[in-house]
Amino acid sequence: MNRIMPLLILAPMYNVTDTVFRQIIAECAPPDLFMTEFVNVDGLQSRGRTKLRPFLYKEDSKIPLIAQIWGSEPKNYFKTARELAAEGFAGIDLNLGCPDKTVVKNNNCSALIQEKNWSKVKQIIEATKEGAQGLPVSIKTRLGFRQTNFDFHQFLLEQDLDMLSIHARTVSEMSRVPARWHEVGHIKDMALKINSRTKIIGNGDISNYEQALSLCEKYGWDGAMIGRAIFDDPFVFSKSSPWTDYQPLEKIELYLKHLKLFKQTYSDKQRNFNIIKKFMKVYLINFEQASDLRLQIAQSQDIDQAIEILTDFKLTS
Repeated sequence: MNRIMPLLILAPMYNVTDTVFRQIIAECAPPDLFMTEFVNVDGLQSRGRTKLRPFLYKEDSKIPLIAQIWGSEPKNYFKTARELAAEGFAGIDLNLGCPDKTVVKNNNCSALIQEKNWSKVKQIIEATKEGAQGLPVSIKTRLGFRQTNFDFHQFLLEQDLDMLSIHARTVSEMSRVPARWHEVGHIKDMALKINSRTKIIGNGDISNYEQALSLCEKYGWDGAMIGRAIFDDPFVFSKSSPWTDYQPLEKIELYLKHLKLFKQTYSDKQRNFNIIKKFMKVYLINFEQASDLRLQIAQSQDIDQAIEILTDFKLTS
């Protein structure tokens, strides 16, 4: 009997995994699943809705796209889930892992890992499921708040989720310590013990395709989620990445495509140009003039100037 191939997922990252970058990655080496940046349900159900809608732009793609949401009010999870189901998303993921201090202070996301908030988590899950009308519902979280808390994961496994993605560190650890992949493996064992249908996805310090598959094999995960490694290689989901052989002009051409698609997709008011500057560390690296080009892009005032800088470099090289 053939073993089912693990799911490979691009981790949702705020101001990174928007529709534009997803299209670039899909062209380079697509994962099995994409997720949107996390979007606040309370904001979506308020007068601030217009500003948040660009975070939920959907590209025309064969790759399933899951909408990731967060917030405070179960009623807003219900309303948002109902809208997302109607818009054709492949699933809804609840962010219970973001360690941002402001978010945690307001008792959202990873703050919900604490036992005093589990009843609210249950309300959020139930409201989302009701609004989703059969659409898969999943959660992305961490090992614990200050220390690993398997009781929390046992609680989540009892909620009949479609998928549970676990960043293999606690909230307080942020990304300062090595990921503890074996603890995610233990959560998979817990799922098997209670015959849970929930897929277990490992996340944290996964740097390439081969490592992702190896970790799934070793720890029994149903899939792996790759995040920051995408900044080192846009072909990270490829079995054999060509990125190290890319010539400077090829890298610049890909960045130009990214910039032009960004300009085409958003108006200035929808998305701040400075967001896309961070991607220069993906493309403008490991060639002689890379440092100077990064400085010029960092100092550019708008996207047209950035495009002009790279275009001029191409023409004079």
